[in-house]
Amino acid sequence: MTTRNGRAEERTETMIEHSIEINRPAEEVFAYLNQVDRHHEWQGSLVSTTVETDGPTRVGTRVVEHRNVPGGTRDFPYEITEQDPPRKVSFRGTAGLIRPVGTYTVDPTGELSSRMSSELDLQGHGIGKLFAPLALRQAAKQVSVDHEKFKELLESGVAAASNRR
Repeated sequence: MTTRNGRAEERTETMIEHSIEINRPAEEVFAYLNQVDRHHEWQGSLVSTTVETDGPTRVGTRVVEHRNVPGGTRDFPYEITEQDPPRKVSFRGTAGLIRPVGTYTVDPTGELSSRMSSELDLQGHGIGKLFAPLALRQAAKQVSVDHEKFKELLESGVAAASNRR
């Protein structure tokens, strides 16, 4: 891309968008997605999760994810800002130099199949503004891998079997 003065300008993407088809009903996909304490099963960089609020996941639920990122492990606190089961859940980071903001949407594509779509942004705060574009590029590489793992666990029945514990 070029500007009016003829200099090259790099275009940066501010949002990661990804969708995946899953051969499971939307209700089952959302039920697994909604278990934030199990996200480590399918998110490769996630080490552990602490849910800070009691009860089921809902608007206002506060979570701290401990993730492996370049430079070591970091805590990423966030809260659920919107929830419309079995279709949609949104979240936003509440502290830190880089804060995630995102939405997962689950749409039925048939009686026994669905599409999970995600939108993710990483917003820099303070000096984090310098690192957010790099973190976003890194996350973009991981999202499709994580979604494939999510799909594999659901379609193989592992996720559903664990739900019955």
